[in-house]
Amino acid sequence: MSRTTETVDFGGRSITFDTGHIAKQAHGSVMVKYADTHVLATVCAGKEPREGVDFLPLTCDYIEKTYAAGKIPGGFFKREGRPRDSETLMSRMIDRSIRPLFPEGWRVETQCIATVMSYDPDAPSDVAALNGVSFALSISDVPFAGPIAACRVGRVDGELIANPTRDQREKSDLDLFVSVSKTAITMVEGGGAEISEAAMVDALLFAQKTCQPLIELQLEMREKIGLTKRVAPELPSDAALEARVKALAADPLRKAVTTKDKAERYAAVDVVKKTVLEKLREEQGAEAFKPKEGLAKRYFADFQWLMVRQMAVNEKVRIDGRKHDDIRAISSEVTILPRVHGSAMFQRGETQAIVTATLGTKQDSQRIENLETNSFKRFLLHYNFPPYSVGEAKFLRSAGRREIGHGALAERAVDRMLPSEDAFPYTIRIVSEVTESNGSSSMASVCGATLSMMDAGVPIKAPVAGIAMGLIEQDGKIAVLSDILGDEDHLGDMDFKVCGTQNGITAVQMDIKLEGVSRQTLEQALEQARVGRLHILSKMLQTLETPRTEMSQWAPRITTIKVKQERIKDVIGPGGKVIKDIVAKTGVSIDVQDDGTVNVASTDPVMAEKALRMIKDITREPEPGKIYLGTVRKVAEFGAFVEIFPGTDGLVHISELAEKRVNQVEDIVREGDEVLVKVVSVDRSGKIRLSRKEALGQQASD
Repeated sequence: MSRTTETVDFGGRSITFDTGHIAKQAHGSVMVKYADTHVLATVCAGKEPREGVDFLPLTCDYIEKTYAAGKIPGGFFKREGRPRDSETLMSRMIDRSIRPLFPEGWRVETQCIATVMSYDPDAPSDVAALNGVSFALSISDVPFAGPIAACRVGRVDGELIANPTRDQREKSDLDLFVSVSKTAITMVEGGGAEISEAAMVDALLFAQKTCQPLIELQLEMREKIGLTKRVAPELPSDAALEARVKALAADPLRKAVTTKDKAERYAAVDVVKKTVLEKLREEQGAEAFKPKEGLAKRYFADFQWLMVRQMAVNEKVRIDGRKHDDIRAISSEVTILPRVHGSAMFQRGETQAIVTATLGTKQDSQRIENLETNSFKRFLLHYNFPPYSVGEAKFLRSAGRREIGHGALAERAVDRMLPSEDAFPYTIRIVSEVTESNGSSSMASVCGATLSMMDAGVPIKAPVAGIAMGLIEQDGKIAVLSDILGDEDHLGDMDFKVCGTQNGITAVQMDIKLEGVSRQTLEQALEQARVGRLHILSKMLQTLETPRTEMSQWAPRITTIKVKQERIKDVIGPGGKVIKDIVAKTGVSIDVQDDGTVNVASTDPVMAEKALRMIKDITREPEPGKIYLGTVRKVAEFGAFVEIFPGTDGLVHISELAEKRVNQVEDIVREGDEVLVKVVSVDRSGKIRLSRKEALGQQASD
């Protein structure tokens, strides 16, 4: 393939696709150049289908190389290691955007890699990555029902902006990552500052319009330089067998799929499947049926999928008997774990999460090292999905892509509702343990996070709830379902998670399998989600209406004082000697910031007060006219040097020791004596003149 370079306008800036020059042995490759951001996107697929698999073996990886931003990795090994969470989340977004677009029978190992090789913070590399992957797939020989395109959407002063710069993102009250096809929105991830439903729809449609030039270019390039697509093997078929499976399963399966309890429903469906297979085995003979058993199981699963969908759109009957907009029964509790700073149990139907809030100091914040900046993160939300939550026995592993993705969604939902660091100088860690699951566990985590923080005494701006919406389009009809079950998620055409407060949306996540969704349908889904969200919030607030005014006795109390910036060095001391001494004597945690803010944290109020007094003594400055109780540190012929607080002393001239004439200083004071002295003056060089004579008969000022 000869080198081909094409440039197109993308949201007011140029984006260039350069192919046939780099990574030419890949089945599809392109270098995407967006300002100074360069991302290499490649696609490779195996030669033959993987044997024994009934799924699409697709792997998507988004990789940020630190050299792209002129940095050397931290740590001992000085090379890129395990993916950062941001890379994992972007890898998921690429996967979610393209996975539905492969043929049903494609069972060939397929790998998409997007590598950030040059990074410009004003040109989003994640946007370039997904567009590059779609371009590489489109020109490759891998069958792909694309192309798609992606952009970020921000909003500054009410104006929607495509792919906002770093400065614009900081000012924006909306941050969406949207991928689209020629006719549909295919994937959404993002959030906002209590955005209205109407504004969210406008942003989604704005993204779809913005991306169309990229889709047109990919279509042109596919025709111009694209390889001949491989043909995905057709799945085996047997019309007679399919009809017989439906006839045998129809009545008992309908009864089974409408069993409300999840475990009982699964068991009932399994009984029906076994009965159907046994009947077919009897009718056709064991040996004749054996090669058809796998096909019969697939027809049974397809029939179950169709039956549930048809019931939802034609009869308005859901699996568990609810109406389309009904929310499952909700219950919640708080303070369920006595030694935890804040805890909550949130239950919705057969989905349950125990969520905890732990408060820490700035030293507990997470250091984030990425291409854009090195920073510290004071709010963390971690989501865990143990196998027992769905009644399974599996090896426990570290958090996978799904757990990281669900945790990030829940974190984004509540992040904007946190108090400012000035008002609440704590690091906050939320952990959601999903203890039962039948759909919407990430949304249960959002609700539990809100309750656990309120239980911990975190003064959040507003409570947040989340709801998972579903959509089924069947037989020319559409059903929008509120609070979907796990089965409805699997069998439906849309999974649309919406989180927010009473005032608006804070986070969204959407995956759509349809070729197009109208504005009217989006508006209906968001409005139905709003009503459901308000219902959930009302149930949550019945358990705990406002954040507690007192924190748990086990939580550290942080007291904040301010010192002058030039006195920071005195608090820290040479090599940290002073601050280490305070910590050793009191057991507190001390954080000193560049602006002079000093946070002292401890679960022991007596020790906290002692540490504060030590810091105040170190940083206090003498005030003329005030009386201090000091200690004589040195005696000279002309007077005594008195330390009025640690590190600060002044001279009491011999003439200021007493009202009468003093012949020798030792006649009045000796080293180690405590004396009341008055600050007479402080000169420009900082020298302090003290008087014992003027302090006689008075009391210390503090």
